[in-house]
Amino acid sequence: MPRYRPHVAARPSWRCRVCGAAWPCSPARLALLGEYRENRTNLLIYLGTLMHEAMADLAALSGQDAPEGLPDRFLSWARAR
Repeated sequence: MPRYRPHVAARPSWRCRVCGAAWPCSPARLALLGEYRENRTNLLIYLGTLMHEAMADLAALSGQDAPEGLPDRFLSWARAR
């Protein structure tokens, strides 16, 4: 029986350690929504903090500014509907 492996970010690339997709990948998003289902505000604060860490890591990797689209990647999906 396969063991569940959490979809977490591999830093400094911010790719998922399990599936290789840009983190937060779909499985990570579902897990985070479940974990923070009672407090969406705390989820957004947590994701905002990680987004700023990703900006610094990705800018250092590329030697340029952080890639565009990080707010969509990290925050827009987690807003209350």
